[in-house]
Amino acid sequence: MGKIKVTQVKSAIKHTARQKRTLEALGLRKLHQTIEVEGTPQIMGMVQKVLHLVEVEEVK
Repeated sequence: MGKIKVTQVKSAIKHTARQKRTLEALGLRKLHQTIEVEGTPQIMGMVQKVLHLVEVEEVK
């Protein structure tokens, strides 16, 4: 799988501790912060858990 860009678009306030830890594990610490990572199955699983808080786009 290729690289993906993950941007945090909603705050983790009032969400579960597990979701907050998942965002932190992805490397997202601030709102509107963007990271570029490999689209491995592990990363995609983490993104699925917080999909309501992030935007994902594929890098070409």
